[in-house]
Amino acid sequence: MQFGPILKRSFYERPTIQVARALLGKVLVHGETAGIVVETEAYLGGDDLASHSARGVTNRTRVIFGPPGHAYVYLIYGMYECLNVVAEPAGQPGCVLVRALEPVAGIEIMRQRRAAARRVEDLASGPGKLTLALGITRAQNGADLTRGPLVVREPAGQRAFEIMVTPRIGISQCAGLPLRFVIRYS
Repeated sequence: MQFGPILKRSFYERPTIQVARALLGKVLVHGETAGIVVETEAYLGGDDLASHSARGVTNRTRVIFGPPGHAYVYLIYGMYECLNVVAEPAGQPGCVLVRALEPVAGIEIMRQRRAAARRVEDLASGPGKLTLALGITRAQNGADLTRGPLVVREPAGQRAFEIMVTPRIGISQCAGLPLRFVIRYS
């Protein structure tokens, strides 16, 4: 399957909310697998207590404070890995959780990795599901998304879509903020 060019670092070096919205419709590629980003959540750092970076720089969060366009991958509930994309200029925390994908390449590989998924739509319909389907683990924490096996690309062709904005899901701190972005009807 053909995709457009890999996103440049400048795409990520802007406010987190802009990056979260702009990632919708882009293609996340890891090896032979890929999916169109259909849902994201913005985590702003600082006063956003739901953000891992709210407590400052730690060994775990160091990548969030680093240069934009890198992967921040962490373990949640002791069993699922989640992929975030670092936004903002270096030194300013901000990242975007990639919550869901529409699978477009390597679907058979994804089916092997996610045998419990009955339909293609279920392969990457959540943050832990998409990392399993694409084979993304904490080994990719800090990976440069502008080169290598884990990248974000422009789609081959642009398609129009409407963006729904809602509060984030599954958090208790700053839960009411409208920082979840979804392609309507995806």
